[in-house]
Amino acid sequence: MNELIDYLSQFGQLDAQQRGLIQATVTPKAISKGAYFAEAGKISTQIGYVTDGVFRVCYYDKRGDSFTRYFVYENRFVVDINSFRDEMPSAEYIEAVTDCSLLVFSKEDFARLSAHIPGWDDIFVKITSYVLENKLKFTSNMLVQDAQQRYLNFLDHYPKLANRVPLHMLASYLGITPSSLSRIRKNIA
Repeated sequence: MNELIDYLSQFGQLDAQQRGLIQATVTPKAISKGAYFAEAGKISTQIGYVTDGVFRVCYYDKRGDSFTRYFVYENRFVVDINSFRDEMPSAEYIEAVTDCSLLVFSKEDFARLSAHIPGWDDIFVKITSYVLENKLKFTSNMLVQDAQQRYLNFLDHYPKLANRVPLHMLASYLGITPSSLSRIRKNIA
């Protein structure tokens, strides 16, 4: 619980009463490996703070092949923000890559905190901007890098994540085949 409060405090001031309200509102939740936190075609009604585990945000093509857009892991929020905020069906899936533990706010809880904590919405605008900026930097770099450089860059930015996700998901994220990723890993070792 303290990790959540510490994370939020990086983006705005929270007094003791506000911290207590957040702690009283948030609900622990477990998601099993392979289960979805959000599903395409459904409206996201929760926002979660990951305390343990890894999620991937992905979509499926018409043939049923999955494509990993990005990973979400400890001490980060996981949500399809557009679906949650605008109450529209999600276009993506958020799948648990490992067994996961979260602290979850329902849409109603989130709105209640927004009404009772001045600056709550500003905190989430700052978090969203920060996350988006980091994703754009990383994605922009990937566009001009070869496969090996993309993998090395991934290892630099997410050193503990590469061994926690299946090879095919990581390859999908990097935009290469699993066999290419295996070759790259072998060449680097």
